[in-house]
Amino acid sequence: MVELLAPAGSFEALRAAVEAGADAVYLAGEKFGARAYAENFAGEQLLKAVKFAHLRGVAVHVTVNTIIADSELDEFAAYIKFLRRANVDALLVQDLGAASIAKKVAPEIPLHASTQMTIHNSEGVKALAELGFARAVLSRELTLNEIEKICRESPIETEIFIHGALCVCWSGQCLMSSMIGGRSGNRGRCAQPCRLPYELVDTDGKNLLNAGKYLLSPKDLNTLELLPRLIDTGVTSLKIEGRMKRPEYVATVVKVYRDALDKKFSTPEDKRKLAQIFNRDFTTAYLEKNPGKNLISDMKPNNRGVLIGRVVEVGRDKITLKLAEKISVGDQVEIWIKVGGRVTFTVEDFELRGEFCTIKNINTKGVRVHDRAFKIFDAELTAEARKYFTGAPVKKFFVTAEVEAKIGEPLTLTLTDSTGNSATAKTNFIAEPAKNRPLTFDTLKNQIGRLGDSIFALGKISGELDDNLMMPISALNDVRRRVVEQLESARLKKFNREKIPVPEEKIYPPCKVIETKIVAQVDTLDKLKAALDAGADEILSDKNFAELVHKRGKKFSLETPRILREHETFTFVEADAIYVHNLATLNLAKKNSAAQIRTDFSLHVFNSATINFLKNLGVDGVTLSPELNLTQIKSLVKKSCLPVECIVHGRQELMISAYCVIGSFLGEVDKKNCPHICRTKNFFLRDRMGELFPVVTDQFCRMHILNAKTLSTIEHRADFGGVARIRVDCRALTLEETAQIVHAYKFGSAEIENYTRGHYFRGVI
Repeated sequence: MVELLAPAGSFEALRAAVEAGADAVYLAGEKFGARAYAENFAGEQLLKAVKFAHLRGVAVHVTVNTIIADSELDEFAAYIKFLRRANVDALLVQDLGAASIAKKVAPEIPLHASTQMTIHNSEGVKALAELGFARAVLSRELTLNEIEKICRESPIETEIFIHGALCVCWSGQCLMSSMIGGRSGNRGRCAQPCRLPYELVDTDGKNLLNAGKYLLSPKDLNTLELLPRLIDTGVTSLKIEGRMKRPEYVATVVKVYRDALDKKFSTPEDKRKLAQIFNRDFTTAYLEKNPGKNLISDMKPNNRGVLIGRVVEVGRDKITLKLAEKISVGDQVEIWIKVGGRVTFTVEDFELRGEFCTIKNINTKGVRVHDRAFKIFDAELTAEARKYFTGAPVKKFFVTAEVEAKIGEPLTLTLTDSTGNSATAKTNFIAEPAKNRPLTFDTLKNQIGRLGDSIFALGKISGELDDNLMMPISALNDVRRRVVEQLESARLKKFNREKIPVPEEKIYPPCKVIETKIVAQVDTLDKLKAALDAGADEILSDKNFAELVHKRGKKFSLETPRILREHETFTFVEADAIYVHNLATLNLAKKNSAAQIRTDFSLHVFNSATINFLKNLGVDGVTLSPELNLTQIKSLVKKSCLPVECIVHGRQELMISAYCVIGSFLGEVDKKNCPHICRTKNFFLRDRMGELFPVVTDQFCRMHILNAKTLSTIEHRADFGGVARIRVDCRALTLEETAQIVHAYKFGSAEIENYTRGHYFRGVI
């Protein structure tokens, strides 16, 4: 049976998820989780959370899916040991170094590859299987056909998202929050710059669109109507996004999907509940087709609620709505006024006349006839949701009771649950002949059935009971309590794991670098020649320039795509080295080429454990994460068993997206009609501060958003001693700039305008 996996950002959300019907929950401790701003679970609270879930037969997956700094490795190892003692059911990881440490200190805990690892093809899943992973969380950009093919070929479990917020960038590939504000999404602190306003402009700064300004803000994923097709793909787990969401949201969404899975259908009321509890409008993302601009909620980046009607009359302190939905006291309503902005109020005093509703004692400033009214908070739905995490348990497990009571002996009580777990205890009191009120089966059933706030409910009771027997009520309560405790312990035993031997990983000594080489990354033949003339030692390109570069006595490296979907192909041409962005391409390179393999910047290398792990995989060199600062880099260089590379100049890529703002809004991507305007001139996204972020596309029509400022470390090139290679990315430079900049890094200095030093002097949090 497919697993329903729910988020838990707090203990209340955990209760909501479990009681509403989740098969498993995912949560984080205080550190190393990709939602650092959720409430999350501290030490003892995490132990309590695991026990709460396990008693109810629900698995607990703990997210440790951030990239880990070298200074945090010991703390991370200690935390994994704690999770081992806590008997958690799985660990979600992004960082390969973190995965290697988890394998060392807690080898019996299954490893799940977080969606931050950008697993998007069958080769990636197979690579994970070879590394000992138990499950892959697939990228949210995949189609139903791609998911089905991956699941069919996968030797391990697969997991997909089915509901909640979407990232516009491929997960694990975004540097926008990091570069703009210093808050790294890869470290769990995304500031969500995609939810901010942008304009699509040309070189002259002209706004090209007659649309909303939230051009990077996706709608929320909703796959309720696609559930049968999703199950047919063979996927193992269906995941709801939302560790930052309120417990009311978790309860509502989990219950709707639980019912749909159990009943094999959903109702209009189910759909209304999903929309009411939170929505930015809904999309099925890329599951059925490329949605183009229909992916984006360009008018509003946050909850829009449910349309309940339009304004038909406006008074000084009241309005009248023509209703399309029910309204209740305590509901919050938002009026979208035509002149811009919103008027929001809580319904306290209203009068119904058929389909018309007059709401009194409210602020009506700016409201006009025909304005739309949205319910953004439903008091009744919220009260219903709160039943799942307040008060007595909702989800009960029936037990059968067997009793044996004879005069002169203690009473024996056995409770057995539906999964066969059983517990037995005897009273401390020896049964006596009754003087006044003998014990009856009705009394016995009443006392044994008082299971209160436990997870159990009494079903059938049977047994033998001597006539005219006396047993105090206190003794019955005591034996019931002890049997319940034993039965709970029996239910927890299934989650215990046998310890297995810790696998060995070869540890390599540091490598020594004598001279720092300059790598020029180019996209045209003219830039290649200019870079070589200016003193570049190596050329990196996705084009086959090997012969020309070798004639000049230099080395040529082949750049592979960051994303390579199931239907896409790439030819591994002759090269001295191949740069790979993910585990899938790494495996393909090993199979298809004898060249050296180097990892590129988006296969995050943030610590020495990752470097050692990659060395064991046969990697020959690594590009360090652009989120490291110089102090961290210098420390890593001293430890690294592989030659390291740093990108020191160029327009850094902030996002790569399957969504293209140019083709979606200036073309009709959703109708498979794109005029490829991106090839005719330059485009930019202009933010609210007036900064211009270049937008470019690749051969697969994926959108790349570049930084508004050019990275430049020319004045500090001497600080990269010990680094094997420094890279100048010339792809966004002119021919003249390419020659000037490469020459400057090789021999001297150059003046750069509107530049940034990236994270080399600030790092990330």
